[in-house]
Amino acid sequence: MTPLEGLDYAGVAVFAATGALAASRKQLDMIGFVFLAAVTGIGGGTFRDLVLGATPVFWVEKPAYLLVCAGVAVIVYFTAHLVESRYRLLLWFDAVGMSAYSVMGAAKGLAVSGSPVVALVTGMMTATMGGILRDLLAGEPSVLMRPEIYVSAALVGAGGFVAASLLGAPLLAASAAGVILAFAVRGGAIRYNWAFSPYRSRAGRPPEDVM
Repeated sequence: MTPLEGLDYAGVAVFAATGALAASRKQLDMIGFVFLAAVTGIGGGTFRDLVLGATPVFWVEKPAYLLVCAGVAVIVYFTAHLVESRYRLLLWFDAVGMSAYSVMGAAKGLAVSGSPVVALVTGMMTATMGGILRDLLAGEPSVLMRPEIYVSAALVGAGGFVAASLLGAPLLAASAAGVILAFAVRGGAIRYNWAFSPYRSRAGRPPEDVM
C-alpha cells in the first residue's frame, strides 16, 4: 500500500467515524449508523472523482472502502455511549479526516489535471463535502457555517502538499507537510476559535446618494 492509499483509507475511516457519531447523537439504528458513516466517508471523494471525470468512482473500483465505513459504523455503534462529549469528538475527528483528505484530493487532482489550481480545488472539495453532507442529513449545525476557520484549513493543507510537490519533495514528505499544516490550522481554530472577520451588514445609503 502506497502512502497516499494509506492516507485515503485513513481519511475514509475517520470521516466515517464522524458520520457514525452524528448518528449516535440522533439515536439512529444500526442501518442509520452505516448509512451516515458511508455518506460521510466516501462523499467528498465521490464528488472529487465526478468532477475529474474519474469514473467509475474510487469506491466502485475498490469496495473495500465501503467495508471500512461499515466496520467503523459498527464499532462506533457499540462504543459511542462511552464518550462524554460526542460533538466535541466529532469536531476533532472531522479535523483529522479533513487534513488527510485535503492532501488526498489535491494529489489526485494534480495527478489527473497537472494543474496546481485544480489540485487546490479538488483538495478543498474532497476535504469538506463529506462533512457538509453529514451535517445536512443529520440535521446538525453545519461545520461550514461555524464561525471558526474550516474550508481555509483544507486550502492550507492542499496548498502545502502542492507547493512541496512542485518543489520536488518526496511524496511522503509532501503528504506529511500538507496534513500537518491542515490539522494545525483547523485544530487551532477549534481550540482557540480562530476565525476571519465576518461580513457586517450596513445601513442602506439615502436614495439621493445612489442617484
